[in-house]
Amino acid sequence: MTLFISIIYCILGVALAALVLMQEGKSQGLGSIGGMADSYWGKIKGRSMSGNLEKFTKYGSIVFLLLTLVLNVLMK
Repeated sequence: MTLFISIIYCILGVALAALVLMQEGKSQGLGSIGGMADSYWGKIKGRSMSGNLEKFTKYGSIVFLLLTLVLNVLMK
């Protein structure tokens, strides 16, 4: 059982690293001066690819944390 959880843990760690690297930066740069932050793409961010990446990262990190706690309890 511990081996199976450890394999899932490693796969999830690599997937989280890839998800973080795929996300865009948070800085608006010069676009914030001209009001580009309130554009159409800023309003539908939750349904866009970057919004989905953020959701997957958030839920994946929660699962990663829970697996860390489970593995810690099982190893003692």
